[in-house]
Amino acid sequence: MHIRFTTAGESHGKSLVATLEGVPAGLTLLQEDVNVDLRRRMMGYGRGARMKIESDAVEFLSGVRAGETLGSPLCMQIANKDWDNWMDVMSPDPDPPRAGPRRRRLTRPRPGHVDMVGILKYDRTDARDILERASARETAARVACGAVCRKLLEVLGIEIGSHVVELGSVRAALP
Repeated sequence: MHIRFTTAGESHGKSLVATLEGVPAGLTLLQEDVNVDLRRRMMGYGRGARMKIESDAVEFLSGVRAGETLGSPLCMQIANKDWDNWMDVMSPDPDPPRAGPRRRRLTRPRPGHVDMVGILKYDRTDARDILERASARETAARVACGAVCRKLLEVLGIEIGSHVVELGSVRAALP
């Protein structure tokens, strides 16, 4: 079994999309199986204001019927609820709905980010083209793929767990 995924979408675009190939037919899969992990992703320390806007939920676009996978690629969409506020900035159309010059252009790369590398690699003048894709928001699509894989592993009797072994120079006491 070979499982592969790809993601598409920008942080402030209309939605994030994930395509997952290689999941066998007949796996029981509900949207809630994915949404549990999407909610889990949104918890924790240091979450920004964006987490208050978005309440991620997956929509299966293909690959699932009547609660079971079909064996064909799964396509999953996670809508960005803040899209209306970014339509004029992120519209794929050359003349966005609210006419005028593109807003929020970023021409100076941010230190410590992938902006400069992306500008050079893709020959862009607006770093927003890079930062919108290289965003923590994009991880929602990856979490959706992981949730499906977790469900498959569960059916195979495999549990996923993790723990901290060391934090900085402090080693955890093991039982």
